[in-house]
Amino acid sequence: MGDTQGDEPLVGDSPDAPAADPGSGPAAAPATAPARTPSRAETTRQALLKAAREVFGEAGYTAAGIAEVVRRADASVGGLYHHFDGKADLFLALWEDFRAAQAHAAAQAVARRRAAGETDPRVLFLTGTRAYLEHTWARREMAKLFYTGDTPPGFDVMGRRNLRTWIHHNATLLGASREEPGDRALLIALTTTIAEIGRELVTCDNACEAAALTDSAIGLIDGLCDFAPGGARYPVRQPQMR
Repeated sequence: MGDTQGDEPLVGDSPDAPAADPGSGPAAAPATAPARTPSRAETTRQALLKAAREVFGEAGYTAAGIAEVVRRADASVGGLYHHFDGKADLFLALWEDFRAAQAHAAAQAVARRRAAGETDPRVLFLTGTRAYLEHTWARREMAKLFYTGDTPPGFDVMGRRNLRTWIHHNATLLGASREEPGDRALLIALTTTIAEIGRELVTCDNACEAAALTDSAIGLIDGLCDFAPGGARYPVRQPQMR
């Protein structure tokens, strides 16, 4: 789904990271708005998340220890439990922030395209898809935490819920019906294909390989958009994405 490198702060990099709204573009703050000074509690929370990201990335979820997270964050065990219920809660907080940043990156790209005058649902969908995939590559070290299978119990259920959320957003963007069986099947095929390509992207060895996979994926997804119930077709115009 636009290049997001540098646009989306990683968890722990900035306490002022923008909240994601999958249905709209980012709100522009007034130029004169004073910078918010993070509270001590928020600074501690962000330090814990940053440390958790590092420890989970190095050791994996199962082998990661709370004590090491606390040490790297220069915090206390009591401070950690003030913000989180434990290791699983830390992991899920990272997941929620990553998921929100993905949605925000896609929404930004679509909003920019709309602001430029684009109204074709298919073009907007492919624009959002490219931004989603490029964001996944740009944040691949974070993404690997969630794609390895070494996750807390029940995490797969959250993944399925997230997939249903994306199906809903994609239906809205394409103007498709989730109630009509043919539309529903196509939406599932599109959304699961994008998700699996995102998983594969994080295994790429370099940016050239990732870009080639992304370009090929966009072509494939564009082709899938040709098929709709009853022989109907979504708009066929191929967008210029770059």
